[in-house]
Amino acid sequence: MSSPHVNEGFLSAGQQVFQPSAGEDPFLVVDELTVRFPTHDGLVQAVTDLSYSVERGKTLGIVGESGSGKSVSSMAVLGLHDPRSTRLSGSIRVGGREIVGADEDDLRRLRGKDVAMIFQDPLSALHPFYSIGDQIAEAYLLHNKVSKREAKARAVEMLDRVGIPQARNRVDDFPHQFSGGMRQRAMIAMALVNDPKLLIADEPTTALDVTVQAQILDLLQDLQREFNSAIIIITHDLGVIAEMADDVLVMYAGRAVETGPTKLLLTNPEMPYTWGLLSSVPDVTASTDARLIPIPGNPPSLLNPPSGCPFNPRCAHKDKVPGDLCTTTLPDLLPAQVGEDHRRRCHLPDPEVIYGTEVLPEIAPNLVEQHEQTREEETR
Repeated sequence: MSSPHVNEGFLSAGQQVFQPSAGEDPFLVVDELTVRFPTHDGLVQAVTDLSYSVERGKTLGIVGESGSGKSVSSMAVLGLHDPRSTRLSGSIRVGGREIVGADEDDLRRLRGKDVAMIFQDPLSALHPFYSIGDQIAEAYLLHNKVSKREAKARAVEMLDRVGIPQARNRVDDFPHQFSGGMRQRAMIAMALVNDPKLLIADEPTTALDVTVQAQILDLLQDLQREFNSAIIIITHDLGVIAEMADDVLVMYAGRAVETGPTKLLLTNPEMPYTWGLLSSVPDVTASTDARLIPIPGNPPSLLNPPSGCPFNPRCAHKDKVPGDLCTTTLPDLLPAQVGEDHRRRCHLPDPEVIYGTEVLPEIAPNLVEQHEQTREEETR
């Protein structure tokens, strides 16, 4: 992934671009997080034994189909699940502080100050009866002992810095008076008004046109360089992941099924579900007659997930695994065949060979030779 450039016009005078310290401990550490929701129909197993970490200045991309546990796990980081209707276990440490089991006062001090979230639908997340400026100012007043006038001035400053034209005139507008892209920028301004150390962006470019999507992603990259924030970006778009993320976490049925550095995972995936996600992405360089290859079937019910590997009912390669391991035994998340820090949850004995000889020739035949070269370099 190419390094994000800094838009010099974005930084105000006297501000410095942060440089991450070598060997810095992760700011967020999630360890064996499990989230369950009791319902009348049974126990929804939304997230199971999920572990990952994010350092400041780095971006983690979380991908997977709807219902895979992406948003549920991230909302747990902010303590947004109602403890009366949620069974949550494991550990979530933010800046060394444990979130699981923390009281509501501690969580309020955390939200917005150390951790902030850009929600998927800004029109729903913003209150329709209060102006954009009042909502941003309220978030600032909550964590800073300043006057309302100073908080309003801070709101104008943040709207200007995220690219809202004539911010001083638009600060008193209501959410319905902003376009979709401007509402998303306003959400980013609210999330960053207290300079959080961790930013969670849940589908930040959904329903935006391509030009606005690019502007939002550039803005997030510039803000990260300025504040040295850790970012978690949740998305279905692997193009966004390739552009933004340093590392990728692929989720399926509430579990991590493959993790690793972005370039390595996208060029040498070793989990059939990841292959399916990649084959579902249109190739702009391919022939116009080329067809997309969808993943067969539907995601499993989290009320009654399948035994063994959760992907086995949809996997086209389970016949290559000896015996009935795929249907009876959950595979561990083990080191992959290619690349350091690359892990995959799969029983296939030689997924790298299968991907290079069967999957890639079907979904992107023009990349077969490049894949072989990359594999040789990684295995030296």
